[in-house]
Amino acid sequence: MTEWKGILLAGGRGSRLAPLTIASNKHLLPIWDKPMIYYPLSTLMLEGIREIAIISTPEAIPQLEALLQDGSQWGLSLTFFEQENPNGIAECFLIAEDFIGTANTALILGDNIFYGSGLPKRMAQAMQFESGATIFGYDVSDPSAFGVVTLNEQGLPISLVEKPKNSVSKLAIPGLYFYDKEVISIAKALEPSARGELEITGVNEAYLNRGTLRALPLGRGVAWLDGGHQRTCLRRANL
Repeated sequence: MTEWKGILLAGGRGSRLAPLTIASNKHLLPIWDKPMIYYPLSTLMLEGIREIAIISTPEAIPQLEALLQDGSQWGLSLTFFEQENPNGIAECFLIAEDFIGTANTALILGDNIFYGSGLPKRMAQAMQFESGATIFGYDVSDPSAFGVVTLNEQGLPISLVEKPKNSVSKLAIPGLYFYDKEVISIAKALEPSARGELEITGVNEAYLNRGTLRALPLGRGVAWLDGGHQRTCLRRANL
């Protein structure tokens, strides 16, 4: 049986949510009656993942440890890692390399909130594969604000574009990804992008070029909120 571990990335500057994030990590901000980070943590728990790495800034780690402790109160084993600088999402695989070991990895971004009866089934589909990578697609009205995946008539991914001005696809890629153990070597081979970061799109493109990337549309029954966009998240959460 394939071993799965989780990574919850809760770093970054949170500049899009300023001034709320000047003195607090954005993943500690309340969404309804819980801190934001509870939602992605619950998503990993929903599919039975119990060993989870929490990656955040040096300033936020003590706050997150105080809130989450070691996770044993929920039947989890939490390990905390520092990301000293915002060097990109894909750096998380290098930071947590020893934690991952030879396991497969489910990565979730700490400001992504998922809800709906259809989610466990889709996650179970992604985790049934021992090799390759699985991303999701979520239909949005304005794909220019997201990474976008285009599928062919057979439902296979054929292209990935980051924040396209014009796109034939409206399938945004949410911050929930499933990777085999090859993700570490792929991340090590990445070159920083023009903005100086190791991009998660680069990881997904590597799998696409190998022919081992799958894309599953989330479809009806699943809601996705991007907590990194203040107006989008808070308005859709009726806050």
